[in-house]
Amino acid sequence: MGVAREGVRVSKWIIGGIVAPAIVGVTATFVLGGAGWITAPFRGAAEEREDTVGSGAFRQSTYQEFFDLCEAAQNAEGTIEALKQERGAASAARQTQIDQSLMALTASRIESINDYNSKAAQEHRAPFRDRDLPYRLDADDADTVCAK
Repeated sequence: MGVAREGVRVSKWIIGGIVAPAIVGVTATFVLGGAGWITAPFRGAAEEREDTVGSGAFRQSTYQEFFDLCEAAQNAEGTIEALKQERGAASAARQTQIDQSLMALTASRIESINDYNSKAAQEHRAPFRDRDLPYRLDADDADTVCAK
């Protein structure tokens, strides 16, 4: 039984010899300001995000960006409709030009809708979308409604 007690005592000294310097090291780090140095990368990322998202310029530009993207889709729809009406009475050469324009405007409209939906889904931008704007736009809808 004496050998077992001696083994326990030696184990306590070994564990104490490892834990005590670790505690002293952590305490010294916090006392001497090392905690700030250790957490700087995390705090820096949080501060950078807060500076960006919390800035008035970011809020205003993001808010306006949603309106601009929705308006771009609506403008493309209006131009597409006008070109479709013109196409019926146009010459063959003009019809070819109109078809090319329709294809480009359709692609531009879809790009604006996809950009709007992408930004609306971003966690740091979504709070700045106006409440009257839709959460998502649908490229299959013929008419985009930007405000309720």
